[in-house]
Amino acid sequence: MEEAAGATVEHTHSQLIALPIVPRRVREEVDNCWHYYDEKERCIFCDIIRQELETGERVIGENDHFITLSPYASRFPFEMWLLPKVHGSSFENNQSSMYASLARMMKDTMNASGRGAGPPSVQLHDPYSPIGEEINDHYHWHMEIIPKLTKVAGFEWGTGFYINPTPPEESARFLREGAHRNSSEKII
Repeated sequence: MEEAAGATVEHTHSQLIALPIVPRRVREEVDNCWHYYDEKERCIFCDIIRQELETGERVIGENDHFITLSPYASRFPFEMWLLPKVHGSSFENNQSSMYASLARMMKDTMNASGRGAGPPSVQLHDPYSPIGEEINDHYHWHMEIIPKLTKVAGFEWGTGFYINPTPPEESARFLREGAHRNSSEKII
């Protein structure tokens, strides 16, 4: 299964890579968040959290500090975003109690993704503000969890557009039903 996530040798592993440049996708996301903030005077991710909590349609689970949702116009089937409910532009600037809450939410989220034929191989991306831009009002750190259920092909690579055969509302409903229920999590 790890081969589906991009591993060349089948084994469970993680990679942490530091780069001397800000990747284009991260730069675009941070810049677009700044443009939204400049126009609306608020963080786009805070607005997304507020809207998703109001409707509950794409919310997979939440605890006191975090929310997991299936993003609107998700790129991949069962793509999930895990976001802190309180604005923060960098992962490392949280209080220690937040990390325990994050660990519980990660466990619950990964348990939900394993519903069905067992846990899929996943890609976990943790985009956050680049070095030198860690503290700001326009960017909201988060984790993107992408189960590797489909292949990115020529159309996606060539255009940057993704074909997702599963609406995020259906993904969220399916994942909510499979989420591990415990006292720290509220299932919508």
